[in-house]
Amino acid sequence: MLTTAIFVPLIVAAVTLAIPAKHAHLARPLAIVTSFVPLVVVGITWARFEIGDGLQLVESAKWIPSLGISYSVGVDGLSLPLVGLTALLFTVSMVFPFDDLGKSRPYYATFLFLEAISLGVFLALDLILFFVFWDLSLVGMYFLIGVWGHGDSQRSALKFFLYTLLGSLALLLGILGIYLYTEPRTFDMVEIIRTTPVPAGGVAATLIFLALGIGFAVKTPLVPFHTWLPPAHVDAPAPASTILAGVLLKMGTYGFIRISLQMLPETFQRFALPLGIVAVVSILYGALVAMAQTNLKRVIAYTSVNHMGYVILGIAAAGAIGSGSDASRSIAMTGAVVEMVAHGLITGALFLVSGSILARGGTYELDQYGGLAGRAPRLAGITMLAAFASLGLPGLAGFVAEFQIFAGTLGVYPWLAGIGLLGIVITAALFLRMIQQVFLGDLPVRWDDWRDLGRAELFALVPLAVLVIVIGVVPSWLIRVIDSFSQVVARG
Repeated sequence: MLTTAIFVPLIVAAVTLAIPAKHAHLARPLAIVTSFVPLVVVGITWARFEIGDGLQLVESAKWIPSLGISYSVGVDGLSLPLVGLTALLFTVSMVFPFDDLGKSRPYYATFLFLEAISLGVFLALDLILFFVFWDLSLVGMYFLIGVWGHGDSQRSALKFFLYTLLGSLALLLGILGIYLYTEPRTFDMVEIIRTTPVPAGGVAATLIFLALGIGFAVKTPLVPFHTWLPPAHVDAPAPASTILAGVLLKMGTYGFIRISLQMLPETFQRFALPLGIVAVVSILYGALVAMAQTNLKRVIAYTSVNHMGYVILGIAAAGAIGSGSDASRSIAMTGAVVEMVAHGLITGALFLVSGSILARGGTYELDQYGGLAGRAPRLAGITMLAAFASLGLPGLAGFVAEFQIFAGTLGVYPWLAGIGLLGIVITAALFLRMIQQVFLGDLPVRWDDWRDLGRAELFALVPLAVLVIVIGVVPSWLIRVIDSFSQVVARG
């Protein structure tokens, strides 16, 4: 079933490219229908998921036996929510109306290809399979930014590709380092997590951890490895920005948990405090720099640096084995994973909204707008909902995540939690200012004919907004699944 979720979009991507030019209009409906296949698979998997049973629905086949490489996929309480988030964001991104520049077939084929690859990253249970999917994700996003972006999109796409490729090379070195300590030689992630073959002390474990950490830090991104992110977001089409923020950034945080923490737990413990400090720097830096921006997309991009800092802070607290109680570390881990989901929904919606604003106004500059709430109440309502969720308003998804992160971190690194809380205050200020500049005040005369969100835009945005509210009000259905994983990690 999980293999179906990966390979159906991949096969249909090839079919989409082969559609004759005179039938190019079929590419979009075909891609949208295909994107529902992973959604259905996620729904069935969630219904069948047994809380507390670890990895489930495992599918495995030999790939390169001589090297201990296999095709192996499965889900647990960490990967299932991220697979669901991925399937949903790709569907709404393809539903969202976008000018494909007359290249609808390659545009939707690229989206389907990237969906298959992204699902593969979160489902893979073999390190080489994980790395193959990880590296291929760069290709899909490179073309989405470079071909369908705007502004200096080709330069931004190149910077994105080179930065993340260098991170991938560091990741590969770390993976090979782990492999050399396995006996018999294997890339089986389940077996490596069970045996943790890399010795905790010594130079080798440190170098392996740092190589992995650089690879994941670039993708997350953490300060100072974040400089590729703002130009990539600003020049990418809105649907691609949604996938970049909502899915690709989560690959980095997922890697920190699945590989760095689970495969090198004692080494992670040694570096948990420095990682937590870097996370707090990212929280404050991302918020402060976002506050200084005048470009709507840059504001949202830098808040992603801020929010990924929250995630890493929770992961650092969860990995500090021996510090604080198991309960505190478990809460921090659950909060980190909920934050991944919440950030994907919230920031995904904000980037789609930015696309709607650009399509109507032709600019992201905040000072060019004002008073749009009266002219476009649906646009204003969804933007304000996402902004309030991002700043952590109770009753919305962001609050559930951030409350757990800080509650757990207070039991492990109370001073880091106290400093990190300042980021929430700054985030609240910058989002309130953004709302004021775009939606409140006097409406400029040139926007008298401003159109509100259309039907296709609502079809894409409403599911995200509804989930932000549902997770904020009734989060137990999500937390129960994640807790089944977090408690295992917290016990070390």
